Amino acid sequence: MNPLDELRSLTNLFPAAEPLFRKAEHIPSALTPEPYKTLLVHDHHMTVAMETHHGCSVDVRVVAQKLDGLLYAREILLLKHGTDRVIQYGIVRFNLSYVTEDVRREILAGQIPLGRILINHNVLRHIDLGAILEIEAGPRLAAHLRMPVGGVTYGRMATIFCNRQPAVDLLEISAPIG
Repeated sequence: MNPLDELRSLTNLFPAAEPLFRKAEHIPSALTPEPYKTLLVHDHHMTVAMETHHGCSVDVRVVAQKLDGLLYAREILLLKHGTDRVIQYGIVRFNLSYVTEDVRREILAGQIPLGRILINHNVLRHIDLGAILEIEAGPRLAAHLRMPVGGVTYGRMATIFCNRQPAVDLLEISAPIG
């Protein structure tokens, strides 16, 4: 699928009056500037990458969520542990049929970042990096990430395979660094 079509598909899960982006462009991984390249260009959980980069665990804040049978979507913010400092914005679309009832319960509770839940439950998983995005913030993303409208940051789209099945589609956008 075209990365920008998938981006629209994910962002359309949570429509709002204010646009999330002014512009989003798919860029080659090799052209991603540091420290975003280290943070985004890998096949690991962003939870772990953010914890490593920021030197602490991270907390999740669910902004919005939808559940339709076993299809679950949520819009989230990751925060530096114990603070209100937002370090990542994300949208997750998850087919919960690929995980156990215990994992489903923890995900739906919205208290622990998704990556940490999958790691803690030792869910067999593989992450496919789909695209790196250069993003010019619209009013909604700027408000979430506490950055100026029109400011530039970077994000990624990925798919998590749980037990060898494509279970999760992700949009993960780093707050500006530096």
